[in-house]
Amino acid sequence: MASQVASTMGRAMHLGDLRRRILYTVVMFAVFRLGVHVPVPGINQSALPNLFQPGTFFGILNIFAGGALNVFAVFAMGVTPYINASIIMQLLQLVIPQVEEWSKEGPEGQKHINQWTRYGTLGLGLIQAVGLAFYLRANGGLLHPGWASVGTVVLVLTGGTIFLMWIGEQITEYGIGNGISLLIFAGIVSRLPRAIGGLYQYVRTGEVSWWNLGVFLILAFGIIVAVVAVTQAARRVPVNYAKRVVGRRLYGGASSYIPLRVNQAGVIPVIFALSVLTVPLTLANFAPKVGWLAGVSNFLKGSLFWYELISAVLVVAFTFFYTSIIWNPNDVADNIKKQGGFIPGLRPGRPTAEYLTRVLERITVLGALFLAAITVLPAVFSPVTHVPNIQFGGTALLIVVGVALDTMMQIEGHMLMRHYQGFIR
Repeated sequence: MASQVASTMGRAMHLGDLRRRILYTVVMFAVFRLGVHVPVPGINQSALPNLFQPGTFFGILNIFAGGALNVFAVFAMGVTPYINASIIMQLLQLVIPQVEEWSKEGPEGQKHINQWTRYGTLGLGLIQAVGLAFYLRANGGLLHPGWASVGTVVLVLTGGTIFLMWIGEQITEYGIGNGISLLIFAGIVSRLPRAIGGLYQYVRTGEVSWWNLGVFLILAFGIIVAVVAVTQAARRVPVNYAKRVVGRRLYGGASSYIPLRVNQAGVIPVIFALSVLTVPLTLANFAPKVGWLAGVSNFLKGSLFWYELISAVLVVAFTFFYTSIIWNPNDVADNIKKQGGFIPGLRPGRPTAEYLTRVLERITVLGALFLAAITVLPAVFSPVTHVPNIQFGGTALLIVVGVALDTMMQIEGHMLMRHYQGFIR
Protein backbone atom coordinates (compact mmCIF):
# COMPACT_ATOMS: atom_id res chain seq x y z
CA MET A 1 0.00 0.00 0.00
CA ALA A 2 2.79 2.42 0.89
CA SER A 3 4.57 1.72 -2.40
CA GLN A 4 1.31 2.32 -4.30
CA VAL A 5 0.80 5.68 -2.56
CA ALA A 6 4.43 6.66 -3.25
CA SER A 7 4.17 5.74 -6.94
CA THR A 8 0.85 7.59 -7.24
CA MET A 9 2.34 10.70 -5.64
CA GLY A 10 5.19 10.45 -8.10
CA ARG A 11 2.75 10.45 -11.01
CA ALA A 12 0.81 13.29 -9.38
CA MET A 13 3.94 15.45 -9.36
CA HIS A 14 4.15 15.01 -13.15
CA LEU A 15 0.71 16.60 -13.56
CA GLY A 16 1.25 20.33 -14.01
CA ASP A 17 -1.89 21.60 -12.28
CA LEU A 18 -1.76 19.14 -9.40
CA ARG A 19 1.97 19.70 -8.91
CA ARG A 20 1.39 23.46 -8.65
CA ARG A 21 -1.36 22.92 -6.10
CA ILE A 22 0.81 20.66 -3.94
CA LEU A 23 3.82 22.99 -4.10
CA TYR A 24 1.62 26.00 -3.32
CA THR A 25 0.29 24.19 -0.24
CA VAL A 26 3.83 23.35 0.89
CA VAL A 27 4.90 27.01 0.54
CA MET A 28 1.90 28.12 2.63
CA PHE A 29 2.85 25.53 5.25
CA ALA A 30 6.35 27.02 5.37
CA VAL A 31 4.93 30.52 5.92
CA PHE A 32 2.71 29.16 8.69
CA ARG A 33 5.59 27.43 10.46
CA LEU A 34 7.73 30.57 10.15
CA GLY A 35 5.09 32.64 11.93
CA VAL A 36 4.90 30.07 14.73
CA HIS A 37 8.49 30.87 15.68
CA VAL A 38 8.31 34.70 15.46
CA PRO A 39 7.53 36.02 18.98
CA VAL A 40 5.31 39.00 19.68
CA PRO A 41 7.38 42.07 20.66
CA GLY A 42 7.60 43.00 24.34
CA ILE A 43 6.85 39.54 25.80
CA ASN A 44 8.59 38.27 28.95
CA GLN A 45 9.53 34.80 27.70
CA SER A 46 10.69 33.61 31.14
CA ALA A 47 7.15 34.00 32.55
CA LEU A 48 5.36 32.04 29.82
CA PRO A 49 5.88 28.48 31.17
CA ASN A 50 4.01 29.40 34.37
CA LEU A 51 1.20 31.23 32.57
CA PHE A 52 0.25 28.75 29.86
CA GLN A 53 0.13 25.38 31.55
CA PRO A 54 -1.47 22.23 30.08
CA GLY A 55 -4.94 21.34 31.31
CA THR A 56 -6.43 24.79 30.72
CA PHE A 57 -8.04 26.50 27.78
CA PHE A 58 -4.54 27.47 26.66
CA GLY A 59 -3.68 23.81 26.18
CA ILE A 60 -6.44 23.48 23.57
CA LEU A 61 -5.41 26.79 22.03
CA ASN A 62 -1.82 25.58 21.77
CA ILE A 63 -2.92 22.44 19.89
CA PHE A 64 -4.61 24.44 17.14
CA ALA A 65 -1.75 26.98 17.08
CA GLY A 66 0.87 24.29 16.44
CA GLY A 67 2.82 25.10 19.62
CA ALA A 68 2.95 28.86 18.90
CA LEU A 69 1.68 29.66 22.40
CA ASN A 70 4.84 28.23 23.97
CA VAL A 71 6.79 31.29 22.75
CA PHE A 72 3.72 33.55 22.33
CA ALA A 73 4.35 33.89 18.62
CA VAL A 74 2.53 35.96 16.02
CA PHE A 75 0.22 33.00 15.30
CA ALA A 76 -0.35 32.25 19.01
CA MET A 77 -4.15 32.28 18.67
CA GLY A 78 -4.05 30.08 15.57
CA VAL A 79 -7.35 29.64 13.73
CA THR A 80 -9.42 29.18 16.90
CA PRO A 81 -11.43 32.41 16.33
CA TYR A 82 -12.26 31.23 12.81
CA ILE A 83 -13.40 27.83 14.09
CA ASN A 84 -15.58 29.46 16.74
CA ALA A 85 -17.05 31.88 14.18
CA SER A 86 -17.86 28.98 11.83
CA ILE A 87 -19.61 27.08 14.62
CA ILE A 88 -21.59 30.19 15.60
CA MET A 89 -22.73 30.64 11.99
CA GLN A 90 -23.94 27.04 11.94
CA LEU A 91 -25.90 27.61 15.16
CA LEU A 92 -27.39 30.83 13.80
CA GLN A 93 -28.98 28.86 10.96
CA LEU A 94 -31.44 27.54 13.56
CA VAL A 95 -32.54 30.93 14.90
CA ILE A 96 -32.08 33.46 12.06
CA PRO A 97 -34.21 32.79 8.93
CA GLN A 98 -31.92 34.83 6.69
CA VAL A 99 -28.89 32.71 7.55
CA GLU A 100 -30.96 29.57 6.98
CA GLU A 101 -31.94 30.84 3.53
CA TRP A 102 -28.28 31.52 2.71
CA SER A 103 -27.42 27.92 3.60
CA LYS A 104 -29.95 26.71 1.01
CA GLU A 105 -28.94 29.06 -1.82
CA GLY A 106 -25.86 27.16 -2.93
CA PRO A 107 -22.60 28.97 -3.81
CA GLU A 108 -24.12 32.46 -3.65
CA GLY A 109 -25.51 31.89 -0.20
CA GLN A 110 -22.22 30.36 0.92
CA LYS A 111 -20.46 33.58 -0.09
CA HIS A 112 -22.61 35.54 2.36
CA ILE A 113 -21.97 32.98 5.11
CA ASN A 114 -18.22 33.09 4.45
CA GLN A 115 -18.20 36.89 4.57
CA TRP A 116 -19.98 37.01 7.92
CA THR A 117 -17.70 34.26 9.19
CA ARG A 118 -14.75 36.55 8.42
CA TYR A 119 -16.40 39.40 10.32
CA GLY A 120 -17.00 37.03 13.25
CA THR A 121 -13.38 35.90 13.13
CA LEU A 122 -12.23 39.50 13.40
CA GLY A 123 -14.53 40.23 16.33
CA LEU A 124 -13.74 37.06 18.25
CA GLY A 125 -10.03 37.51 17.51
CA LEU A 126 -10.08 41.00 19.01
CA ILE A 127 -11.89 39.78 22.13
CA GLN A 128 -9.52 36.86 22.60
CA ALA A 129 -6.44 39.01 21.97
CA VAL A 130 -7.59 41.61 24.51
CA GLY A 131 -8.13 38.87 27.08
CA LEU A 132 -4.67 37.41 26.49
CA ALA A 133 -3.03 40.85 26.61
CA PHE A 134 -4.59 41.76 29.96
CA TYR A 135 -3.80 38.29 31.31
CA LEU A 136 -0.14 38.82 30.42
CA ARG A 137 -0.18 42.28 31.92
CA ALA A 138 -1.65 41.09 35.22
CA ASN A 139 0.79 38.18 35.60
CA GLY A 140 4.12 39.69 34.56
CA GLY A 141 4.05 38.48 30.98
CA LEU A 142 4.88 41.89 29.50
CA LEU A 143 8.31 43.50 29.75
CA HIS A 144 6.70 46.96 29.85
CA PRO A 145 3.11 46.68 31.19
CA GLY A 146 1.85 49.88 29.59
CA TRP A 147 -1.03 50.55 27.24
CA ALA A 148 1.33 50.65 24.28
CA SER A 149 2.46 47.08 24.98
CA VAL A 150 -1.12 45.91 25.45
CA GLY A 151 -2.15 47.52 22.16
CA THR A 152 0.80 45.96 20.36
CA VAL A 153 -0.11 42.48 21.61
CA VAL A 154 -3.76 42.92 20.56
CA LEU A 155 -2.92 44.18 17.07
CA VAL A 156 -0.23 41.56 16.39
CA LEU A 157 -2.32 38.62 17.60
CA THR A 158 -5.44 39.74 15.73
CA GLY A 159 -3.42 40.39 12.57
CA GLY A 160 -1.80 36.97 12.85
CA THR A 161 -5.19 35.25 13.07
CA ILE A 162 -6.57 37.18 10.08
CA PHE A 163 -3.44 36.36 8.08
CA LEU A 164 -3.83 32.66 8.95
CA MET A 165 -7.45 32.80 7.82
CA TRP A 166 -6.29 34.28 4.52
CA ILE A 167 -3.65 31.54 4.13
CA GLY A 168 -6.32 28.90 4.73
CA GLU A 169 -8.60 30.40 2.09
CA GLN A 170 -5.72 30.57 -0.40
CA ILE A 171 -4.90 26.90 0.19
CA THR A 172 -8.58 26.04 -0.35
CA GLU A 173 -8.69 27.95 -3.65
CA TYR A 174 -5.22 27.42 -5.10
CA GLY A 175 -3.91 24.45 -3.09
CA ILE A 176 -5.30 20.97 -2.53
CA GLY A 177 -8.34 22.18 -0.57
CA ASN A 178 -9.57 22.41 3.04
CA GLY A 179 -7.05 25.08 3.98
CA ILE A 180 -8.08 25.69 7.60
CA SER A 181 -8.14 21.96 8.36
CA LEU A 182 -4.73 21.50 6.75
CA LEU A 183 -3.27 24.31 8.88
CA ILE A 184 -4.52 22.61 12.05
CA PHE A 185 -3.18 19.30 10.72
CA ALA A 186 0.24 20.82 10.03
CA GLY A 187 0.39 22.34 13.50
CA ILE A 188 -0.36 19.02 15.20
CA VAL A 189 1.98 16.94 13.05
CA SER A 190 4.82 19.43 13.58
CA ARG A 191 4.84 18.49 17.27
CA LEU A 192 5.35 14.77 16.60
CA PRO A 193 9.18 14.90 16.28
CA ARG A 194 9.47 16.49 19.72
CA ALA A 195 7.09 13.89 21.19
CA ILE A 196 9.07 11.06 19.58
CA GLY A 197 12.31 12.57 20.87
CA GLY A 198 10.90 12.74 24.39
CA LEU A 199 9.82 9.11 24.20
CA TYR A 200 13.31 8.13 23.04
CA GLN A 201 14.83 9.95 26.01
CA TYR A 202 12.56 8.03 28.41
CA VAL A 203 13.73 4.73 26.90
CA ARG A 204 17.40 5.77 26.83
CA THR A 205 17.40 6.79 30.50
CA GLY A 206 15.57 3.63 31.56
CA GLU A 207 12.46 5.46 32.77
CA VAL A 208 10.43 3.47 30.22
CA SER A 209 11.31 -0.15 29.41
CA TRP A 210 11.36 -1.64 25.93
CA TRP A 211 8.41 -3.83 26.92
CA ASN A 212 6.31 -0.80 27.88
CA LEU A 213 7.36 0.93 24.67
CA GLY A 214 6.18 -2.10 22.65
CA VAL A 215 2.83 -2.13 24.45
CA PHE A 216 2.45 1.59 23.80
CA LEU A 217 3.17 1.23 20.07
CA ILE A 218 0.78 -1.72 19.67
CA LEU A 219 -2.03 0.08 21.48
CA ALA A 220 -1.37 3.29 19.54
CA PHE A 221 -1.49 1.44 16.21
CA GLY A 222 -4.70 -0.33 17.17
CA ILE A 223 -6.39 2.90 18.21
CA ILE A 224 -5.36 4.64 14.99
CA VAL A 225 -6.86 1.75 12.99
CA ALA A 226 -10.06 2.02 15.05
CA VAL A 227 -10.27 5.78 14.48
CA VAL A 228 -9.84 5.32 10.73
CA ALA A 229 -12.52 2.61 10.66
CA VAL A 230 -15.06 4.60 12.67
CA THR A 231 -14.33 7.80 10.74
CA GLN A 232 -15.15 6.06 7.45
CA ALA A 233 -17.99 3.88 8.80
CA ALA A 234 -21.46 4.76 7.56
CA ARG A 235 -24.92 3.23 7.41
CA ARG A 236 -26.16 3.15 3.82
CA VAL A 237 -29.89 3.79 3.57
CA PRO A 238 -31.13 2.67 0.10
CA VAL A 239 -33.14 5.12 -1.99
CA ASN A 240 -35.01 4.26 -5.20
CA TYR A 241 -36.10 6.81 -7.80
CA ALA A 242 -39.27 6.34 -9.80
CA LYS A 243 -39.19 6.43 -13.59
CA ARG A 244 -40.62 9.50 -15.28
CA VAL A 245 -41.07 10.61 -18.87
CA VAL A 246 -39.92 14.11 -19.85
CA GLY A 247 -40.70 14.80 -23.51
CA ARG A 248 -39.56 11.68 -25.33
CA ARG A 249 -36.93 10.68 -22.79
CA LEU A 250 -37.20 8.38 -19.80
CA TYR A 251 -35.54 9.56 -16.60
CA GLY A 252 -35.08 7.96 -13.19
CA GLY A 253 -35.42 4.35 -12.28
CA ALA A 254 -32.02 4.32 -10.61
CA SER A 255 -31.08 3.25 -7.10
CA SER A 256 -28.82 5.12 -4.71
CA TYR A 257 -28.21 5.40 -0.99
CA ILE A 258 -27.85 7.97 1.79
CA PRO A 259 -24.63 7.54 3.80
CA LEU A 260 -25.30 8.14 7.51
CA ARG A 261 -21.87 8.37 9.12
CA VAL A 262 -21.34 6.86 12.54
CA ASN A 263 -19.26 9.87 13.57
CA GLN A 264 -21.46 12.51 11.97
CA ALA A 265 -20.30 15.31 14.31
CA GLY A 266 -16.56 14.81 13.80
CA VAL A 267 -14.25 16.31 16.41
CA ILE A 268 -16.51 19.25 17.36
CA PRO A 269 -18.16 17.56 20.43
CA VAL A 270 -14.73 16.81 21.91
CA ILE A 271 -13.67 20.45 21.45
CA PHE A 272 -16.92 21.66 23.03
CA ALA A 273 -16.54 19.35 26.04
CA LEU A 274 -12.90 20.23 26.67
CA SER A 275 -13.68 23.94 26.33
CA VAL A 276 -16.49 23.71 28.90
CA LEU A 277 -14.30 21.79 31.35
CA THR A 278 -11.34 24.10 31.01
CA VAL A 279 -13.38 27.29 31.48
CA PRO A 280 -13.43 27.00 35.33
CA LEU A 281 -9.69 26.17 35.35
CA THR A 282 -8.88 29.17 33.19
CA LEU A 283 -11.18 31.57 35.05
CA ALA A 284 -9.64 30.44 38.33
CA ASN A 285 -6.26 31.60 37.00
CA PHE A 286 -7.73 35.00 36.08
CA ALA A 287 -9.66 35.40 39.35
CA PRO A 288 -7.99 33.29 42.06
CA LYS A 289 -9.88 35.07 44.88
CA VAL A 290 -13.34 33.93 43.74
CA GLY A 291 -14.24 31.13 46.15
CA TRP A 292 -16.59 28.99 44.08
CA LEU A 293 -14.31 29.13 41.02
CA ALA A 294 -11.38 27.97 43.12
CA GLY A 295 -13.52 25.15 44.55
CA VAL A 296 -14.60 23.90 41.12
CA SER A 297 -11.04 24.18 39.82
CA ASN A 298 -9.61 22.24 42.77
CA PHE A 299 -12.28 19.54 42.37
CA LEU A 300 -11.49 19.04 38.67
CA LYS A 301 -7.75 19.04 39.28
CA GLY A 302 -7.89 16.78 42.32
CA SER A 303 -10.10 13.99 41.00
CA LEU A 304 -8.99 12.39 37.73
CA PHE A 305 -11.92 9.96 37.79
CA TRP A 306 -14.59 12.64 38.04
CA TYR A 307 -12.83 14.83 35.51
CA GLU A 308 -12.76 12.05 32.92
CA LEU A 309 -16.31 10.95 33.73
CA ILE A 310 -17.70 14.48 33.34
CA SER A 311 -15.76 14.96 30.09
CA ALA A 312 -17.14 11.69 28.69
CA VAL A 313 -20.73 12.65 29.59
CA LEU A 314 -20.29 16.08 28.01
CA VAL A 315 -18.89 14.53 24.82
CA VAL A 316 -21.92 12.22 24.52
CA ALA A 317 -24.34 15.11 25.11
CA PHE A 318 -22.62 17.44 22.65
CA THR A 319 -22.47 14.68 20.02
CA PHE A 320 -26.26 14.34 19.98
CA PHE A 321 -26.70 18.12 20.11
CA TYR A 322 -24.34 18.92 17.24
CA THR A 323 -25.55 16.01 15.08
CA SER A 324 -29.12 17.31 15.37
CA ILE A 325 -27.90 20.72 14.16
CA ILE A 326 -25.89 19.69 11.12
CA TRP A 327 -28.15 16.86 9.88
CA ASN A 328 -31.89 17.47 9.59
CA PRO A 329 -33.90 14.33 8.64
CA ASN A 330 -36.94 16.45 7.66
CA ASP A 331 -34.93 18.38 5.06
CA VAL A 332 -33.44 15.15 3.69
CA ALA A 333 -36.87 13.54 3.45
CA ASP A 334 -38.25 16.60 1.62
CA ASN A 335 -35.36 16.56 -0.86
CA ILE A 336 -35.91 12.86 -1.57
CA LYS A 337 -39.62 13.52 -2.17
CA LYS A 338 -38.93 16.45 -4.51
CA GLN A 339 -36.56 14.31 -6.59
CA GLY A 340 -39.12 11.55 -6.96
CA GLY A 341 -37.31 9.15 -4.66
CA PHE A 342 -38.41 6.89 -1.81
CA ILE A 343 -36.93 4.47 0.70
CA PRO A 344 -38.20 0.92 -0.03
CA GLY A 345 -41.12 0.07 2.23
CA LEU A 346 -41.73 3.67 3.34
CA ARG A 347 -43.94 6.44 2.07
CA PRO A 348 -42.26 9.74 1.17
CA GLY A 349 -42.49 12.62 3.61
CA ARG A 350 -43.08 12.19 7.34
CA PRO A 351 -42.62 8.36 7.54
CA THR A 352 -39.27 8.72 5.77
CA ALA A 353 -38.16 11.48 8.16
CA GLU A 354 -39.15 9.41 11.21
CA TYR A 355 -37.25 6.40 9.88
CA LEU A 356 -34.12 8.47 9.21
CA THR A 357 -34.37 9.95 12.72
CA ARG A 358 -34.50 6.49 14.32
CA VAL A 359 -31.53 5.24 12.29
CA LEU A 360 -29.52 8.39 13.01
CA GLU A 361 -30.19 8.17 16.75
CA ARG A 362 -29.04 4.54 16.91
CA ILE A 363 -25.78 5.06 15.06
CA THR A 364 -25.12 8.33 16.92
CA VAL A 365 -25.07 6.34 20.17
CA LEU A 366 -22.14 4.33 18.82
CA GLY A 367 -20.39 7.45 17.55
CA ALA A 368 -20.88 9.28 20.86
CA LEU A 369 -19.52 6.38 22.92
CA PHE A 370 -16.53 6.12 20.60
CA LEU A 371 -15.76 9.85 20.95
CA ALA A 372 -16.09 9.56 24.73
CA ALA A 373 -13.62 6.66 24.74
CA ILE A 374 -11.18 8.64 22.61
CA THR A 375 -11.45 11.58 25.02
CA VAL A 376 -10.30 9.55 28.03
CA LEU A 377 -7.42 7.90 26.14
CA PRO A 378 -4.56 9.80 27.83
CA ALA A 379 -5.86 8.87 31.30
CA VAL A 380 -6.00 5.17 30.33
CA PHE A 381 -2.71 5.02 28.43
CA SER A 382 -0.43 6.23 31.21
CA PRO A 383 -1.23 3.54 33.83
CA VAL A 384 -1.32 0.78 31.20
CA THR A 385 1.91 1.61 29.36
CA HIS A 386 3.75 3.43 32.20
CA VAL A 387 4.77 6.11 29.71
CA PRO A 388 4.60 9.58 31.35
CA ASN A 389 3.43 12.77 29.64
CA ILE A 390 1.75 11.00 26.73
CA GLN A 391 1.13 13.37 23.81
CA PHE A 392 -1.56 11.09 22.37
CA GLY A 393 -4.66 13.23 22.81
CA GLY A 394 -7.93 12.08 21.31
CA THR A 395 -8.72 15.50 19.84
CA ALA A 396 -5.44 15.69 17.95
CA LEU A 397 -5.79 12.09 16.75
CA LEU A 398 -9.30 12.64 15.37
CA ILE A 399 -8.21 15.80 13.55
CA VAL A 400 -5.11 14.21 12.03
CA VAL A 401 -6.94 11.10 10.82
CA GLY A 402 -9.93 13.01 9.49
CA VAL A 403 -7.89 15.61 7.60
CA ALA A 404 -5.50 12.98 6.23
CA LEU A 405 -8.36 10.89 4.84
CA ASP A 406 -10.08 13.94 3.38
CA THR A 407 -6.86 15.19 1.76
CA MET A 408 -6.24 11.76 0.27
CA MET A 409 -9.71 11.86 -1.28
CA GLN A 410 -9.00 15.33 -2.69
CA ILE A 411 -5.85 14.13 -4.44
CA GLU A 412 -7.70 10.99 -5.51
CA GLY A 413 -10.31 13.15 -7.19
CA HIS A 414 -7.68 15.17 -9.06
CA MET A 415 -6.04 11.95 -10.25
CA LEU A 416 -9.27 10.35 -11.44
CA MET A 417 -10.28 13.51 -13.31
CA ARG A 418 -7.17 13.06 -15.46
CA HIS A 419 -7.70 9.31 -15.98
CA TYR A 420 -4.80 8.34 -13.76
CA GLN A 421 -4.97 5.49 -11.33
CA GLY A 422 -5.63 6.72 -7.82
CA PHE A 423 -4.53 5.56 -4.41
CA ILE A 424 -6.89 2.58 -4.22
CA ARG A 425 -6.69 -0.15 -6.83
